[in-house]
Amino acid sequence: METAKVFMTGRSQAVRIPKRFHFNTSLVTIRKQGDSLILTPVTSQMTLKKFLAMPPIPDFEIDRDAGLRDQKRELF
Repeated sequence: METAKVFMTGRSQAVRIPKRFHFNTSLVTIRKQGDSLILTPVTSQMTLKKFLAMPPIPDFEIDRDAGLRDQKRELF
């Protein structure tokens, strides 16, 4: 089992991850399972799935012609 250094940076705790465990991303999700922390790279596929799972925004699509009355325009 490999170990990693834990240190403080400002008021946050950080972990120096050994090179062989480096992520190919700049964003990870983190979750706690018992005494363990699990880091998972965030992929564009995960982001898309979360976006598609969001509830629709009410009244986002409005009727273009709602509230408009017929307008007469002068021709040139």
